[in-house]
Amino acid sequence: MANVIIVGAQWGDEGKGKVVDIYTEHAQEVVRYQGGNNAGHTLVVGNEKTVLHLIPSGILHQGKRCIIGNGVVLDPAVFLREIENLKKKGYLQDDRQLVVDSNVHIIMPYHKAIDIARESNSGQRKIGTTGRGIGPTYEDKIGRRGIRLIDLIKPEVFARKLEEVLPEKNFLLEKFLGCEPLSREQIIEEYSGYGRQMAQYMGNASVLINQSIAAGHHILFEGAQGSMLDVDHGTYPYVTSSSTIAGGACTGSGLGPRFIDAVIGISKAYATRVGEGPFPTELNDEMGERLRRIGQEFGATTGRPRRTGWFDAVALREAVRTNGLTGLAITKLDVLNELETIKICTAYAYRGERLHDFPRDIEVLNECTPIFEDEPGWQSDICGATQFSQLPKQAAAYIERLEEVAGCPIVMVSVGPRRDQTIQLANPFT
Repeated sequence: MANVIIVGAQWGDEGKGKVVDIYTEHAQEVVRYQGGNNAGHTLVVGNEKTVLHLIPSGILHQGKRCIIGNGVVLDPAVFLREIENLKKKGYLQDDRQLVVDSNVHIIMPYHKAIDIARESNSGQRKIGTTGRGIGPTYEDKIGRRGIRLIDLIKPEVFARKLEEVLPEKNFLLEKFLGCEPLSREQIIEEYSGYGRQMAQYMGNASVLINQSIAAGHHILFEGAQGSMLDVDHGTYPYVTSSSTIAGGACTGSGLGPRFIDAVIGISKAYATRVGEGPFPTELNDEMGERLRRIGQEFGATTGRPRRTGWFDAVALREAVRTNGLTGLAITKLDVLNELETIKICTAYAYRGERLHDFPRDIEVLNECTPIFEDEPGWQSDICGATQFSQLPKQAAAYIERLEEVAGCPIVMVSVGPRRDQTIQLANPFT
């Protein structure tokens, strides 16, 4: 029995979906524990691409139970559309394969309206939100004004809770944000329908997870976004609204921390970021555009072009520490195939000082400049490598150097988007 947590070790979009898909082979359950449909995991099986936003990536494996934990905020329309698309592709033939915790908070129309209106009115102070209503839903959760799935499936409870909160939301939308108010009747009609469809998937994630642990099952916990977007430990305020680090797996699923056996962080062989906020190694030049083009760095959820930069070991060491990483999976190594020289940021320069730890102060971070070291490129195609020994010596040396500067063993290397384009150096389930 082993319980493994997968987290993004950068600013999200690291390729967690592929890694979760691979590790699902060894697990009986896959649990998503935070975030919402502002995240997208892209999976390539054979030549077919599947993009998931809410349902755990393990759903592409037959006989695996996928659980959406209480830490997730859920848009019912997106969830049901995702189920429909999966069924069309031949997946999720048994609805018992999918469970949604009764305590997940529901993203309501006013959450999305407020999210979009706030961002459009923010001018130069934009956060870079996707406008999916994630932040406002978490606000209501913390403010004890949220509507959960267990409320949504009971028409009288849902109507009462909506009546309590909607007048305040409409006042904010109309009087402060300059938007049209929302109709109570329309929301009740639409969302009551969602509740009826979702009732069959509702369950208690914590009970199911702990029953599985008692039965000796392997469980994989799937995070969304990245460690540097954690609401407590990321580049605040340019962060998401949930706990993206490994600790979030406990609060977001009902797992006790003593049951965690391994934490695997996912990092690209370079770095990317979507939205606003500091990005010390960012490349605003031809090289940055080259990485974006070769790496197809466009958001799976929004299609937005991602900002690109060199590998940042300072930020990654922060992720290693805050997550307690036991291993790293390096993705998209093949994107660097054509480069003559590859840079690694090993420290920051700040007002004459050399910083090895990631600054918490955004004002300090904005003044930091990366200190790079150069590594030779391999300028050859590595996409067919299935063993570490098959990599060119320069590619192998680059991976070994990343392991040194990160201070964490590398357990997997991805050399292409497909399942079979992966080098596994260690298995956290064994």
